[in-house]
Amino acid sequence: MNVPLRQEAFLEHVRERGEYDSLSEAERAARVVLALLGARLVGEVRAELAARLPEDFALILLNPLQSREPLPPERFLRATAAWIEGATEQTAAWDVSAVLSTVADAVGDDLLGQILLQLPAGYDLLFGHPQPA
Repeated sequence: MNVPLRQEAFLEHVRERGEYDSLSEAERAARVVLALLGARLVGEVRAELAARLPEDFALILLNPLQSREPLPPERFLRATAAWIEGATEQTAAWDVSAVLSTVADAVGDDLLGQILLQLPAGYDLLFGHPQPA
């Protein structure tokens, strides 16, 4: 059984990868990205991912924004930019990469594979784990 990362450790990983000046910047990115991701995952996969995240982020993932349709990676980046004040698509790509690569490391390859099966093609790159074609 995998033990969830502590919130401070999770945010420190995101802060380092995103090269943020503060943990609060990392937390802002994590909250937005995980809310958007949670809206795209369902069932056991979402529950398993939540179980491996710090409690605050698990709750965000399990109580996501409502989603009506699948979001290709480029639209996911645009949605992230829209939710983060002052963000551009370029900075949103940085935010998404910092958060999702931390998530990928926390969950391991098996769960990551299940997550990617629920998402449109191209998300493997956002998680920093390109899949063979």
